[in-house]
Amino acid sequence: MSQEISGAEEQAVKAYGWAARDSSGVLSPFHFTRRGNGDKDISMKILYCGICHSDLHLAKDEVGMTIYPIVPGHEIVGEVTKVGRNVTKFKVGDIAGVGCMVGSCRSCDNCTQDLENYCPKMVWTYNKHHEDGSRTFGGYSDKIVVDEHFVVQIPKNLPLQGTAPMLCAGITVYSPMRYFGLMESGKHLGVVGLGGLGHMAVKFAKAVGAKVTVISTSPNKKKEAVEQLGVDEFLISHDQEQLQAAMGTMDGIIDTVSAAHPLLHLVGLLKTNGKLILVGAPIQPPELPVFPLILGRKLVAGSAIGGMKETQEMIDFAAKHNITADVEVIPMDYVNTALERVAKADVKYRFVIDVANTIKSPY
Repeated sequence: MSQEISGAEEQAVKAYGWAARDSSGVLSPFHFTRRGNGDKDISMKILYCGICHSDLHLAKDEVGMTIYPIVPGHEIVGEVTKVGRNVTKFKVGDIAGVGCMVGSCRSCDNCTQDLENYCPKMVWTYNKHHEDGSRTFGGYSDKIVVDEHFVVQIPKNLPLQGTAPMLCAGITVYSPMRYFGLMESGKHLGVVGLGGLGHMAVKFAKAVGAKVTVISTSPNKKKEAVEQLGVDEFLISHDQEQLQAAMGTMDGIIDTVSAAHPLLHLVGLLKTNGKLILVGAPIQPPELPVFPLILGRKLVAGSAIGGMKETQEMIDFAAKHNITADVEVIPMDYVNTALERVAKADVKYRFVIDVANTIKSPY
């Protein structure tokens, strides 16, 4: 029997997760409340949640904007347990996904063009406030309540562990690859960094028949990149001879690295009219000589996730091409060790918490 509820009748619900309380970033069990399930909301039992590098940044307040206590997690897959009376996309028992945002104004130019991710009033899945003033808490927890507009439908053929990271890592590379015309057969795409984002960019590009070159500081990643992911070429970013041979050969580059690194040699790898798209968000501002851009009419751009329509498109594309993230599934109580390993880039290629089986929620 479907549990349809009116938001006016639904009270706040007790929830349980793991939170950081200070800039040590150490997470521990945390009791809190979620808002009641409104007329357009769905409630989800969280099954899996991926660990994103930004979870680490925010848990440790490295950006200077963290609101403690913080429950991270914005790569969420779960089972629908309740639906509001005006919900049309979901029914109880459906498998659904929540990514980096859970709200926006729904009326600005960006929102009306399905670009809720660029709305000035966009509400992040955690470390923000809802319109009513209540806090948002992420997916390192047992349950979540979300407006159905900000939830995607997960096709039945996708393994859930490998689907969770696509709700951040996947859409973060898919959106600029689509927008800048780089997901086309015959294009030559460079991917800087072979981590959570980078390996998704490789998979999407190979699915459409593009040529892919990975640019990495880690020679030990070459064998797996070529043999497992089907990468066409692998460049070591500090090998000047390799870089020189590849100059002017790429239509576009997706730069996924979140640590400070030079950009000049990446600009040199681009063809005339080539595009360097930054999605890794280093905290330190980069040094970027302008002359090489002018001489090749080259573009440096940024991109942040995607709107809800495009996120659903990405998930459907992944289902059609049998694409999921390569993951290491962990129990909830391993999360602090996992975050330490994320800081060292010691994961292939994304940690995913088996929330449902390991969180031991009392509710």
